[in-house]
Amino acid sequence: MTTLVLDTGALIALERGDRHLWTRLYTADHPSDVQVPTGALAQAWRGSPRQASLARALKLSEEVPLDGQIAREAGALCGQTGTVDVIDASVAVTAAEAARRGDVGVVTSDRSDIGPLLAELGASARIVDV
Repeated sequence: MTTLVLDTGALIALERGDRHLWTRLYTADHPSDVQVPTGALAQAWRGSPRQASLARALKLSEEVPLDGQIAREAGALCGQTGTVDVIDASVAVTAAEAARRGDVGVVTSDRSDIGPLLAELGASARIVDV
């Protein structure tokens, strides 16, 4: 199965009931087949009871911490590309790492932001629009 890396837009789509994404979550062999960078989670999470569906989705996925190594790589990537969104950069870094292990799709609402970051990393990740 293709590993999916979800950005903030994908998390919002899950919260809004995107059937295609929910199907991918339910058909994943392992939670690690769907990765959620914690920076993207922080952008989407508000702790509201209305986010119960997002909380369920997180139980079907693997949260990838924004640790020191990813933070440094994301910061450097922003410097290399002249961008400022370190969360988008952390999504790209997470996807690039997953791509080293197999087929990866980045589920995003920001193709124009994520695409150049993945290209700079030379990552062979597909972009899946929500």
